[in-house]
Amino acid sequence: MIDDPRLTPLAASLPATVPFVGLEAQERTQGFAFDARLGANENGFGPSPKAIQAMAAAAADAWKYPDPENYDLKDALAAFHGITPQNIAIDAGIDTLLGVITRLLIGPGDQVVTSLGAYPTFNYHVAGYGGTLHSVPYAGDHEDIDRLIAKAHETAAKLIYFANPDNPMGSHHSADDVSRMISAVPEGCLLILDEAYAETAPADALPPLDVTDTRVIRMRTFSKAYGLAGARVGYAIGAAPLIRAFDKVRNHFGMSRVSQAAALAALADQAYLAEVTRQTIAARAHLADIARENGLRPLPSAANFVTMDCGRDGAFATDILKGLIARRIFVRMPGVPPLNRCIRVSCGPEADMAAFAAALPDAITAATENAEIQPA
Repeated sequence: MIDDPRLTPLAASLPATVPFVGLEAQERTQGFAFDARLGANENGFGPSPKAIQAMAAAAADAWKYPDPENYDLKDALAAFHGITPQNIAIDAGIDTLLGVITRLLIGPGDQVVTSLGAYPTFNYHVAGYGGTLHSVPYAGDHEDIDRLIAKAHETAAKLIYFANPDNPMGSHHSADDVSRMISAVPEGCLLILDEAYAETAPADALPPLDVTDTRVIRMRTFSKAYGLAGARVGYAIGAAPLIRAFDKVRNHFGMSRVSQAAALAALADQAYLAEVTRQTIAARAHLADIARENGLRPLPSAANFVTMDCGRDGAFATDILKGLIARRIFVRMPGVPPLNRCIRVSCGPEADMAAFAAALPDAITAATENAEIQPA
């Protein structure tokens, strides 16, 4: 198929890719519905009942455009974090915020640094704006802070992407290490600190907020612990001049009234968030037990998922993944070696955990048999 000749040279040069193949697309391909939805790091425990009530009440006003300034939600977030609304940008999830910051700072040929195997949607944005991406390997199961900073100095990078806690491995660095990383960011460069899993991380993983520091912008979301992945609400915290620049290019009506209402109610219900966090920690322990019972090695997790080392190569882990999908269990796995020796399983309700536990032994058996018949 020939691309539309009206495309820009940059757009024409890009592959038509999707960073993640969604569960629904996989169900259409497989011809069946999954029994357990454990692949997208969603919060299967659901959002606060107060958020659900707020969405229902706001639905009647869905004919109205939303407040393009997100005033009420910004004000509530500022009070919650002890900062000012001028230090907060809100948009439709961290994915959209990553696109905005990339558009603001990256043009054709600009240098960007990330980890090999880290969140692929960021790479997608960099490619879309013509940036040159440099990747450094993980150090074991952690993103390598020192090599990321060294590569940024080496390439005169304008952006560094770093997630803490990390996706897809679930690992985390200490707040002291992250602060050290921020202090080492080269002049003229910006560190994107993706903290999507902040609410499930130990307290010592998150440095104090410093909105005067122009070297870092921090990303948070309502998609994970708050259980509002479908509502698409994310926010960035940073120095006021950089946050103000978001208004130059963002979609000012990108949020919906329903999403704004949901996030406000969820933020106000910290008691429910604490209960979900407790359930998530318990589910992490349960998933780790399931992994060990089946000869897999669970990696320590600070996120709402557990990454399980399958003990062999990417082909073996892929066969386990395929076996689980064939048994109607939706999970995912890292995409590049050596991380792809693992599968990644989201925390969820007990019924989903039980379905995963029931399907995993047969998936491993089938993968093992397939590995044994492959030629050396």
